[in-house]
Amino acid sequence: MAHVEAERERLLDDEESTVAVFPGEVSGRDSVQKSSQGATYEEAIAATGYGRFQYFLLFVCGWANASDAIEILCVSFLLPSATCDLKLTTTDKGWLSGVIFAGMMIGGYVWGSLADVQGRRKVLMLSLLVNGLFGLASSMANSFLLFLFFRFLSGVGVGGSIPVVFAYYCEFQPKSKRGTMLSVLAASWMFGNIIAAGLAWLVIPRTYLQVSMGTITYDSWRVFVALCTIPSLTAALLLTCMPESPKFLMEMGREKEALGVLSRVHKMNTANGKTPRQYSIRQLEVTTKKDDDKARHLRGKNAWRVRCGEIWTTVRVILSQTVELFKPPLTSRTVVMLVIMFSICFGYYGLWLWLPELFKRIDLYGGSPCLKPHTGINGSIPIVPVNESCLPSEDVYFEGFLTAVSNLPGNIFATVLMHKLGAKFLLSGSLFFSGVSVFFFWFVSSKTQSLIASCAFGGISVIAFNSLDVLGAELYPTHLRSTAMGIQTGMGRIAAILGNLVFGLLVDTHCAIPLLMVAGLLVIGGLTAIKLPNTKGTELH
Repeated sequence: MAHVEAERERLLDDEESTVAVFPGEVSGRDSVQKSSQGATYEEAIAATGYGRFQYFLLFVCGWANASDAIEILCVSFLLPSATCDLKLTTTDKGWLSGVIFAGMMIGGYVWGSLADVQGRRKVLMLSLLVNGLFGLASSMANSFLLFLFFRFLSGVGVGGSIPVVFAYYCEFQPKSKRGTMLSVLAASWMFGNIIAAGLAWLVIPRTYLQVSMGTITYDSWRVFVALCTIPSLTAALLLTCMPESPKFLMEMGREKEALGVLSRVHKMNTANGKTPRQYSIRQLEVTTKKDDDKARHLRGKNAWRVRCGEIWTTVRVILSQTVELFKPPLTSRTVVMLVIMFSICFGYYGLWLWLPELFKRIDLYGGSPCLKPHTGINGSIPIVPVNESCLPSEDVYFEGFLTAVSNLPGNIFATVLMHKLGAKFLLSGSLFFSGVSVFFFWFVSSKTQSLIASCAFGGISVIAFNSLDVLGAELYPTHLRSTAMGIQTGMGRIAAILGNLVFGLLVDTHCAIPLLMVAGLLVIGGLTAIKLPNTKGTELH
């Protein structure tokens, strides 16, 4: 943070420019000093106890994380039934599955970086609102291109909430519980997957839900898309009841606000129907202290120049934080995390989002979709197979639901063993065995075998995602945490886009190629994870 502090001092020296440095905080010439007598963050958060507040926070953040899973995965369930309405080819389906990740690539970096300078809670709320509102708008799109555009904008919101929700949540956890509880939070992704699959099973096959709205026929799949936006909108509403991260406030030098948040957490945890005990800590070890009177004077003197300066300084801080991630001692862990993120997202999203479509093909034609190409004009799957309706059988959605439920054993395994074995060990092992499981997709020859292979892949790969979430939160210091997770999310979205496009282009003609690519990348990711440090039981910096 030294370069940021120097920037603060330089800007405050120039009273004519009236620039205040960190948006969301007041600045002043007074003191860039560190308190040596106050409690550290780990001491302060441990003194709040553990109870009602953390459990309610888990519900709110878990619901937000589940809403992201629902918004991403809902596309895979609507593809089989939206084919006729939007006149989709196989290539179109690849673009539709991948476009949300293009939005997430941009949103992950922008929102994640903003969360490191503006605060976790505000940015998380805004990203969830963007996700929900544009997701709802997509349900009313009457053309493929418009639907594609709205899904992209929804992805911008999803890309922000995924990295920020883990940074926000982990900064309320004591180190004795951090690994386990981050794994529990990561398990909420599974519940989002189950909710999306369950809604698809319950809603899409019900043709009587169709409603005419002028030039748009609001089919059951559109109702499904609209229902999938409810979690993100309600999660944004719930966050209005939550405080800002005390670790972020301490990093920004806002000691009084941080103490207020910690006292609130302590009060909620110790009440138990009685008068809560007094929070024992009166002083915190914060990074900086500001001269509020001078900051107010500068703002009043020329407010518009202050605001312009804040925006420009925010951009410079974001860029400097990005560069810092690739400097020693963070260089190796950043590069390794990017390689792992690419491997798992190419494999998981490239394959997982196509499973309902593969189930549909098995249901229509029998056998394995890889062993028997079903091509139409120009090598594309026919839009409407002969003697078949646009709506696949209910079994397709039930199989998707079972595949989503298959994540449960993996989540339980990760939650129980995360604190004992450490995230690094679980990440490396689960990536390797996920890659091995994908090899068996080539040998399936029936619907039952495809379902078993899909469930095995889902149950193993979810352990890798949970471990990656824990490592992403613990490997970096507070002022870089959301930025790092945002950049990693962006890399993951590039991989997801490529994975979906590769499957869309090759699944009809050379199905073995994308499967071998997925298997190989997952094994490489597992071996690369060995280079990461073990964060089990470490303090947040």
